[in-house]
Amino acid sequence: MIVLQPVLEIYGPDGFAFWPVAEFEAYGFLPLSGALSPAQVGTAVMRIADYNNVDPEDNSPPRPPDPLGAFLHGLLTMDDVLSPGGLRVTDTATGITLLPGCCNGLEERRDWLEVLDGDGRAFFGHDPSPLAERLGDSVRLTVDAERDDSPVIELPAAELRHLLAGAERDLADFLALAADWAAQHLPNHATSLTVALARALDLPAPVVPSKP
Repeated sequence: MIVLQPVLEIYGPDGFAFWPVAEFEAYGFLPLSGALSPAQVGTAVMRIADYNNVDPEDNSPPRPPDPLGAFLHGLLTMDDVLSPGGLRVTDTATGITLLPGCCNGLEERRDWLEVLDGDGRAFFGHDPSPLAERLGDSVRLTVDAERDDSPVIELPAAELRHLLAGAERDLADFLALAADWAAQHLPNHATSLTVALARALDLPAPVVPSKP
């Protein structure tokens, strides 16, 4: 069985205390879906916010003085926000797993469609360097194209298309869950945060629940 999941690469600032987060393994991957616990959603939001927590550009508004506002500032104000990670593919029969490489992001996941509908080939980061190639009616996934002996996963192109559609549903479900989470945990930032997360995931923004 082939399992494909949108995943976020996880690590975060030490002593994080702005909202509850789940325990996580540094440099591990958190699958995103509508089945996450509130603490796991908090972990995902923390990671995306921290990844975009960079000094403002010259034409950007300055960081606000409050610590929470300062932490969220990059995510809420930058034009190009990113979500480190990508799509993880696991062949449960062989145990082979293809992971997104360094510098790959969930916002780039539509490169997978180039394999099916474009030039038939796409890389997804480096160290490792995962590669997907269209071979007729099949797709070969190479875990690390820099290795001559790299493990590979092969699956029908039609199955990959179905799995990619499922990943889009998982991300939409996660974003809806994150909108609910934001209304509960960060009501003063809920709308702007949800819109920013949607941009980071390259998805339409859902309606944010009203503040209770």
